[in-house]
Amino acid sequence: MIMTLGEKLSKLRKEYNYTQEQLANILGVSRQSISKWESNNAYPETDKLVKMGKLFECSMDYLLNEDISEKQGLKPTEKKDFWDNLKLQIHERKSEKMIFGMPLYHIGRNANGFFAIGLKARGVFSFGLMSQGIFSVGLLSLGVISIGLLSLGLISAGVFSAGLLAVGSIALGLFAAGAISVGLISFGALSVGYFSTGALAIGKYAAVGDHAHAMIAIGQTVADGSVYSHIGDVTTANMPKVVEWLDGNVPSWLGWAKEIFKSYIQ
Repeated sequence: MIMTLGEKLSKLRKEYNYTQEQLANILGVSRQSISKWESNNAYPETDKLVKMGKLFECSMDYLLNEDISEKQGLKPTEKKDFWDNLKLQIHERKSEKMIFGMPLYHIGRNANGFFAIGLKARGVFSFGLMSQGIFSVGLLSLGVISIGLLSLGLISAGVFSAGLLAVGSIALGLFAAGAISVGLISFGALSVGYFSTGALAIGKYAAVGDHAHAMIAIGQTVADGSVYSHIGDVTTANMPKVVEWLDGNVPSWLGWAKEIFKSYIQ
């Protein structure tokens, strides 16, 4: 069976679920060019043929030889690593519907859409190895709400996490919680901050933990406080003294943090 180049392009495009406009965007040409190629009224340039061969995972012989009607895969030239195989498996998908000036969804190596999924993704909701969005999930993630191996956001969670509210194995934030945490208010096995709670708690103003070091230190085993120290749990009997020392030593601009800490220990 003889198949023209145009017939093959049309067949492959439909097999991979691309519209003419989507394929045109991938190749950097107009939709009219795709239409002309498929109707055999024009022929693609060599670089476009090569790109389509990679996109559709077929050989140049298959595309250009009308006597070959069965798709032939690309001949392997070298062993591909994980990232090469991952890139080949990601097929471009882009919605024709627009929202806030961006496609409703975009799936591709470099994705940009309301919903974006790709190696590099940017959108309102983004998912990728490198991800940036309002809600972002990725190996490297940046967003208002961010989740990732390395995560940065207003609300952030990850192995390495930084943000206004940060949760992670290693966390850095205004409010931080993690195995190792550094923050204005900090919770962690190793906790460092203005107000710290943890197995080893180091605070500027107050610390609560097994080993506590701060101006006001409350520890189960060790309490090293320059202003006030207490071994054991805070009781109703000594709580007024703790509150008095907090009120007398914490500056007014940290009043909100002091109140949160007082609520925690009471």
